[in-house]
Amino acid sequence: MLRAKIQEIFKEHKGWYGSLRITKVLEKKGIKINRKRVGKLMRQMNLYAKGSRYRHKRYNKKSPSIERPNPLNQVFHTDGRNKMWVGDIIYIPTQKGTLNLAVFVDMYSRKVSGWSMSTRVKDSLVIDAFLQGYKKEHPPTEVIIHTDQGSQYIGSNFQAILKKYDAISSVSRKGNLYDNALMASFYKTIKRKLIHGAKLTASEQTRKEVFKYIELYYNTKKMHSSPH
Repeated sequence: MLRAKIQEIFKEHKGWYGSLRITKVLEKKGIKINRKRVGKLMRQMNLYAKGSRYRHKRYNKKSPSIERPNPLNQVFHTDGRNKMWVGDIIYIPTQKGTLNLAVFVDMYSRKVSGWSMSTRVKDSLVIDAFLQGYKKEHPPTEVIIHTDQGSQYIGSNFQAILKKYDAISSVSRKGNLYDNALMASFYKTIKRKLIHGAKLTASEQTRKEVFKYIELYYNTKKMHSSPH
């Protein structure tokens, strides 16, 4: 009965609810249950919330790790702008599907250097975000670009772009979220400030909201906890 209820709630909310929210919905229905038990049952049923990092961690534990250059190596500070950028892809739910937001954040200023949005996760998504940042910031040669091991980043197209602009690729170790902690922090911020409770509908409205958040608030008004 419990498994059926969890699956029903998961489908009702189109896969966006994780164990915490499903537990709260169950409690409202008068079913008292521990969140850990809900999470365990969800994993047994292979139910993972969209955008959840658990699926990524689980996959990486099963996959053999390929040694890739990681010059950043958890050194989360630098002495100037445009010397290190970190990148990631954020999944934004709307009432008409999911939009993917590729972001590059400057390690020194903590501001977004470049970003791009698309309904599909392709290498062109991260290339567009990098090129936007490059044209806007004009970083010096050998700027370090640090990302996870997503195929969009380690694929030949993105790597060719980095080589063309004399940028250095740095890649997190598989399953180690601490190697890209700044982007994890940005992800939580944008999720809390923009996604939760926003009731985003069409793609165009979502793009406008993301533009306003990044360009008119995050990059101009927000106080950033940079190390300098």
